[in-house]
Amino acid sequence: MFLFVVGLMTVSLQAQEKKAEMTFESDVVDYGEVAYGSDGVRQFKFTNTGNDVLIVARVYSTCGCTIPKKPEAPIQPGETGVIEVKYDTKRPGPIRKTITVYSNASEVPQSLKIKGKVLPESSPLEKKGDGPINGN
Repeated sequence: MFLFVVGLMTVSLQAQEKKAEMTFESDVVDYGEVAYGSDGVRQFKFTNTGNDVLIVARVYSTCGCTIPKKPEAPIQPGETGVIEVKYDTKRPGPIRKTITVYSNASEVPQSLKIKGKVLPESSPLEKKGDGPINGN
């Protein structure tokens, strides 16, 4: 009987365990095709769907072309937060980067992805609206 009571108490204590949980609207941001040198700032929006305060400890990218910014304040249960990402749009070509998020919501870091394509820089004449060089 004693073991049954102890087991029941253990189950009820585990059910009341407090834990933060980070739920993203999307774990991928698609830049699409963006102009060379255009605004490279995008956002990953998330909600703390757990029952404890969420603390984003660290957010990083392995490439210097992508600069993530974490929320500084703790996120209360039910509240939303944003991880801002700035990609250097002066690098033409495909965008395929991963942002790693460390928080108290999980022992395993979460991965976010950005994708898209930065278009090549236009020639000076095309920027002025004079059309292509050589009149073509």
